[in-house]
Amino acid sequence: MKQLRVLVTGGAGFLGSHLCDRLLDTGAEVLCLDNFFTGSKANIRHAAYGSAMEKFEVIRHDLVEPIFLEVDQIYNLACPASPVHYQHNPVKTVKTNVMGTINMLGLAKRVKARILQASTSEVYGNPEQHPQKETYWGHVNPVGLRSCYDEGKRVAETLMMDYHRQNQIDVRIVRIFNTYGPRMAVSDGRVVSNFIVQAMRNDPITIYGDGSQTRSFCYVSDMVDGLMKMMNCNHITGPVNLGNPEEYSIERIAELILESTHSKSQIVYRPLPQDDPVRRCPDITIAQKELRWKPVVSLRQGLEKTIEYFRQVL
Repeated sequence: MKQLRVLVTGGAGFLGSHLCDRLLDTGAEVLCLDNFFTGSKANIRHAAYGSAMEKFEVIRHDLVEPIFLEVDQIYNLACPASPVHYQHNPVKTVKTNVMGTINMLGLAKRVKARILQASTSEVYGNPEQHPQKETYWGHVNPVGLRSCYDEGKRVAETLMMDYHRQNQIDVRIVRIFNTYGPRMAVSDGRVVSNFIVQAMRNDPITIYGDGSQTRSFCYVSDMVDGLMKMMNCNHITGPVNLGNPEEYSIERIAELILESTHSKSQIVYRPLPQDDPVRRCPDITIAQKELRWKPVVSLRQGLEKTIEYFRQVL
């Protein structure tokens, strides 16, 4: 069987680095492409100098510029995923999603590679349908503070399907719901990492809104399983939701983290940011049926592993 050559854009990021590890475990040759805006060399150091180092290559490159490579599969994960980072330079976020996706689709077309687009639950915006099915078109503010990411990812999905219809490119689209685990950046700005860092420092735990808004949290190893099952599935293009269908309030997450860290932090409440979704939870019927995939790591197990990681980092 031919050894696969796999490109992971955003491969030094939180999710991308875990995916690189798993691909190396399968014996694939992995090209990790990253511009290191939110990615970190620490996330991939073990791969670059480990036992599989001869199969692992790191390329510092910005996806907004074209690149010429020979690969069999492309996982397009490159894009800042937390509001703190994607709102830092919103124009650049749109460029990464649009021009970056065009460049990767051009590469896939040229070398006849299969390409998977890491889309997001943000395409549903502040949803009026619950839980969210793939058939739901979303409720997104096109001129809001979050739209550089929300609309950028929606356009990326459009490009994937247009290249598929027009040029017969072999595409896969997944919509990723909140994912957490080791290697999240300390300054990530997302709920789980924020709360853990605040709790460990005994700083006030900041909840935006009244804490009743809900999210579903998928542990990173489960998400990587889903990505690889989707990439290697031969009968579906997507979009397919990947996430944990168990719904938790933000307040409950804060309580669980306080409990697990034995922190003295107090919870404080701040106003809800513009367009912040009130409820977010995936319907994963398609993933269960077509990919035989569902999350297996419980929130408590996942939080323990994530807290242990932050203990070492902090």
